[in-house]
Amino acid sequence: MEFCPGIVAVLRRLFSSFARGWPGAGLLLMRLVAAIALINQGILTAQDANPIRAAWLAVFGMGAGVLLVVGLWTPYAGASAALVQLFIAFSRIGDPWLCILLGTFGIALALIGPGAWSIDAHLFGWKRIEIPDRQS
Repeated sequence: MEFCPGIVAVLRRLFSSFARGWPGAGLLLMRLVAAIALINQGILTAQDANPIRAAWLAVFGMGAGVLLVVGLWTPYAGASAALVQLFIAFSRIGDPWLCILLGTFGIALALIGPGAWSIDAHLFGWKRIEIPDRQS
């Protein structure tokens, strides 16, 4: 029984392998930096946000950050982070250069993938099936 068949198909089609070693460590570091910045920006935006729209954007940004920390549904979390940052940049709620940086992180993570040290790799990674020898 698979977790979410549609998501499994998309993630397997997008990423033929989940990076291990130094590239995997780089992706983990990139995910952590982007997630911490998204969560920090969300907290700061939610604290001084007058319009309800800014508070909702902060919640969506923090949600994407939490998903990026653990590496769950990374393509969707990265794409949603990029969309939230794009909207924040055009709404002039926050610093536009920070929004551009975080949006770029989101797009890059959506395109590259989560790496081997993520929940995505454990849930949706390629499995090795060993077929036992036939007994006569």
